[in-house]
Amino acid sequence: MLKIGDMLTLEPLDGGKEKYKSKVMEIGDHYIHIGYPVDEKAGKTVFFLNGMRLKASFVGQDGCLYLFETEVTGKLRRPVPMIVLAYPGADKLVRIQRRRYVRVKVNADVAIHPFHQEFAPFATMTTDISAGGAAVVLPPSYHQQLLPGMVVETWLVLAMRSGEYHYLKLKAKIIRIFQGANGVYKASLQFLNVAPQDRVRLIRYSFERQLETKKGREHSE
Repeated sequence: MLKIGDMLTLEPLDGGKEKYKSKVMEIGDHYIHIGYPVDEKAGKTVFFLNGMRLKASFVGQDGCLYLFETEVTGKLRRPVPMIVLAYPGADKLVRIQRRRYVRVKVNADVAIHPFHQEFAPFATMTTDISAGGAAVVLPPSYHQQLLPGMVVETWLVLAMRSGEYHYLKLKAKIIRIFQGANGVYKASLQFLNVAPQDRVRLIRYSFERQLETKKGREHSE
């Protein structure tokens, strides 16, 4: 659960592309104090206005992602400058467990590279993806070169709803090679040793795609 010293990722609720990092300095019943946040890209300290609404996330000690919405409610100068955020409490946090990663059907660009020259690198598309892994289309003859248990390097492109692109370099293990209904061979991959910030991006990407799919179904009905 949230504790002093945890690093928060903060994003504007209005859909802005900005992402900020800040450390939790103090936790109360309905508030938290954080250090002045730093813009992830620029690496510079930023200043939040009172009333600014944000979505916050952090990775707990159990390795799960926790999410909550918050608002800037004030500023303090003791003993160092801090920002006061509204905090819904531990029982209102949204917990996303690893075993419950959402898998969505989506065609995302991905490049697959070998670690030991077992095959020539190739670019392809995913057919589905989650924060734990993905299924990718294999070019002709590659189903004979890639084997279950082989570890590969993947370069994955995530196009976010905000218009931002994330480029993830992930180690992955081939779980199985299988043939789809259309005769095309695919590989099922399990991501290995994913950094917390990349896990957060994969989870958000999966949920954004799931939301788009749900909205599309609603409009078609």
